[in-house]
Amino acid sequence: MQLHQFRHSAFCEKVRLILAVKGLHADLIEVVPGMGQVALFRLSGQRQVPVLVDGEEVLADSTEIALYLEQRHPQPPLLPADGAARARVLLMEDWADTALAAGVRQALWQAAVADPVLRSALLPEATPSPLRRLVGALPGGVLAPLNDTVSEVINPLQASQLHRNLDQLLVLVRHSSYLEGERLTLADLAVVAQLSLLLFAADAGAPLAGRGVRGFGDNPLYGPLFAWRDRILAELGRG
Repeated sequence: MQLHQFRHSAFCEKVRLILAVKGLHADLIEVVPGMGQVALFRLSGQRQVPVLVDGEEVLADSTEIALYLEQRHPQPPLLPADGAARARVLLMEDWADTALAAGVRQALWQAAVADPVLRSALLPEATPSPLRRLVGALPGGVLAPLNDTVSEVINPLQASQLHRNLDQLLVLVRHSSYLEGERLTLADLAVVAQLSLLLFAADAGAPLAGRGVRGFGDNPLYGPLFAWRDRILAELGRG
């Protein structure tokens, strides 16, 4: 198998976690921004990552990939056999991929505008060095208008919503080891992947490891939430 990815995409991280749970290997193909995405379009009919290639099968979208891998490699299961529990897992995965992801993306974008080290490190690994240096050297003030243009500034209402989401997750992980039932599910992996962009885990590598989004990753109230994330990563040999 091949996984076409950006290393610091939460959706690619979700697929990597699924592969780890299933004990599957995939060659990681880092997509080059621009021309690499043209090649990806020829392969999959769209330009977004992740894309999984498994023999003749070419799958885009992390949820579609998850369902495919669950069907082809059912052990260990990431979806409960019970219909109601399965529905809850899939609903929480969708929430993590949409509502939670939107808040995380906005918070991370705003942090990257203010932090040249962060925005340079977040570029795909295949980004040419001259472009990486250029992006890192741009003053935050130059990027601020772009921030407004693409509506990615996290406003107070959005920040409050992200805090509320994290608060509710904190309640869940304080009462149970997993988000649904007594074993790891797709819901846990989807949430863990998003949390990894608010506070980068040790395996994110320098200079990202331990760096967090101000107000979220460095908030001591969320320490147990990130500890839960790190425990799951450790279960998968990522600690």
